[in-house]
Amino acid sequence: MRLSQILFSQGFGTRRLCAGLIYNGEVKVAGEVVDDPEAEYETEGFSFEVSGKTWPFYEKALILLNKPAGYECSQKPKHHPSVMSLLPAPLRERNVQPVGRLDEDTTGLLLLTDDGALIHKLTSPKHHVPKVYEARCKHEVTDEQVARLLAGVELREPESSTPTKPHHKPEQVRAEGAERSDSHGLRLTLIEGKYHQVKRMVAAVGNRVEGLHRPRFGALSIPDGLKPGEWIWIASPALITP
Repeated sequence: MRLSQILFSQGFGTRRLCAGLIYNGEVKVAGEVVDDPEAEYETEGFSFEVSGKTWPFYEKALILLNKPAGYECSQKPKHHPSVMSLLPAPLRERNVQPVGRLDEDTTGLLLLTDDGALIHKLTSPKHHVPKVYEARCKHEVTDEQVARLLAGVELREPESSTPTKPHHKPEQVRAEGAERSDSHGLRLTLIEGKYHQVKRMVAAVGNRVEGLHRPRFGALSIPDGLKPGEWIWIASPALITP
């Protein structure tokens, strides 16, 4: 593939802008400046530098972001900055989307990709991809509350999340795993991703979530040293499956 086409496919702007980066000496391959947009390379295992930053070539982008509080998982946020603002321009240009959503005040592991089929696979409860949440509750977590979460609770879909269908019947949902981490701490494993699901499930058993963090998605966890707001590439979707 031509070097200019590689940059274009990875989100570095229009074809003209990509060619300009190369002509201006901003692109290196194997540590050497390449100023020919027509230079050909095999894309398997290929990496390059743009303005001093190394970029691996990926046909589809898959990003793990350690989401901080105060960011919305939306391209068009209403009240807070978008998580997209935490990503560099080439990834935003590739139109990566969150795999599911975390609330503005929820922190932790968020995946983003430009692979629509992968988003569907990872968010569908049919594929049983577990997501682990750590909740800090207002009241002490009891054995009875844990048992009810495992057995299942009824949730009625809030009207604000489905304005065209305000009369949903209550739906039975259950946690795949639930345990106390301490007197006010709760660790839940879910395979679904409904609107405010953890908060609503905890409310249904008579408690209240005051802090929420997701440390794990499938087989992935937040790497040591990855600070809130930082991100890394995930080499393959196969790494997500437990």
